[in-house]
Formats: sequence, C-alpha cells, structure tokens
Amino acid sequence: MTFSPDQAAFQVQERLKSLHNNLFDIEEERTRSDHTLNNITKTHDKITMEGKLTPYYQNKLKGLYTTAVSDAKQEETLIRQALASINEIRNICNDQRIQARSAGNKETFGRGDMMNMLITSALTLPLWVSQVGQKAPPLCGAVPADSSYIAKTGDMVAALVKAEEENWILAEVVSFNTITNKYEVDDIDEEQKDRHTLSRRSVVPLPLMRANPETDPGALFPKGSVVMALFPQTTCFYKAIVNQLPQTHVDDYELLFEDSTYPDGYAPPLNVPQRYVIDIKDKSQAP
Repeated sequence: MTFSPDQAAFQVQERLKSLHNNLFDIEEERTRSDHTLNNITKTHDKITMEGKLTPYYQNKLKGLYTTAVSDAKQEETLIRQALASINEIRNICNDQRIQARSAGNKETFGRGDMMNMLITSALTLPLWVSQVGQKAPPLCGAVPADSSYIAKTGDMVAALVKAEEENWILAEVVSFNTITNKYEVDDIDEEQKDRHTLSRRSVVPLPLMRANPETDPGALFPKGSVVMALFPQTTCFYKAIVNQLPQTHVDDYELLFEDSTYPDGYAPPLNVPQRYVIDIKDKSQAP
C-alpha cells in the first residue's frame, strides 16, 4: 500500500509504539523464562545432592521443562513480532524514498556516504530464522529467486552492463517492462549516473534476507563455491571463491577474489556480507 508522507509518518509512529511495547513484553517474558531455568538448575542440584531421582523430582522437572518450553515459544513469538514491525518500518521508509525519487527528488550521496549506506543495508537486511521443518525461502542467502521472479522498483540487483567485458555492477531497479521483458536500472554509483535497459538474464536480484548459519546452513554457499561478489569499497561484482562461511548471523563470507597479480591467482581473503554474494552467472546465460 502506498502512503502519502503524512500517512507514512503516522504508520511509522504507530509501529514504533508497537515495537516499544513489544520490547518490554520480551524483557518480561525473558525474566519469567530465566526464573523457570533457575528452578530447573536448583532442582538438578538437589537431585545430585540426594543421589537419586525420586518420583517427586521427576514430576517436578517434567512440569518445569514444560513451562520452560512454553516460555521459550512465547518469547520467540514476541521477538518475531518485533522483527516484523522493524521490517514494516523499513519497507515504508523505502517506499517513501522511491516515491520521492519518482517525483524528481533523487538523493545525492558522496562516495563515502554511499559506501556507508551499502554497509548499513547489508547489516540491517532482515534475518530469516526458520522454524522446525521450514526451509529458507527464495532470495534468502544463497537461495536463488524463482525463475518467474521480477525484481521490484527500488530493489538492489547485480546488472551486466557490458557483456563482452563481464562488467557486473550494483544497480537499483527503476522499472520492468512486461512487453519487452526488460528492466530499466540505475547505476548505484552517483558518479556514473547511468541508466541501463537490460534483459532479465542480465539482472540478478540480490538477497532480500540473510540466512542464519545456526538454523539454515543449507542456505549458504558451500566452501569452495565460485560466486560473484561486490568487491569491498567498490560497486562492481567480481568472481571469487568462498574461503570461509559465516559462523553467526552477523558474520560475513570470507572470499578469495581472482587476481592475476598474485602467484596463485587469488588476492588475500576479504570479507563480504551475504547481501552482496550471489551465484555465478555463466557467460552463456547472459545475452
């Protein structure tokens, strides 16, 4: 849904109020959970001291563990609600930015500010934490988009602007023409100010969510995979090999970029966020 600036401000404030209350609820639930866990520990200590597990302690532990599981589920629900509110605020602000740009009020960034913006975008990308039995959805970490997927206006993509040179750049989607089946994208680099019309095969959507290595390791590129990644402090994608995977949800990939000036053909390891690591595109796949 599209909001006017005043409506957007109101919607953001409402979600901030909800988030504020939600955080207090999370803390209250966590305190309750800690109390239950402490009781479990104390009960185990008593069993150890007495040297036997009596029916009384067996029933007591069963009740405490049932309560602990219930507490954990409630805390998880509250945390997911908070994350949903944060994501809604993010989407509303992004929609306002797109509307402003469409009205001719395009933001202008210095190179340093732009690089900081790209880092912030990677750090604040929503985190997918699957529940039992769930699989990571498309565009989560290394999971590719569906074949029919069309990137939305304002989405970040890797764009092949010079096929003969394999020149992939970071770009922002302006529009998609369903008749010609082509995108219009803007080079994210303000110094270039270039707009390109490209086929779908020359545009690769970037991940919309980070994969959590602890719950969804299968949504990460395996070690040794050949990928395309945004070279640090640039807006261009280059071929690299995954040297180390993220170990936690805040970690980056450690990559080895191709570089013929080094004896083994690869530069020293560099860290790149999940946001800017995508599957390699074979030259034959792009026109």
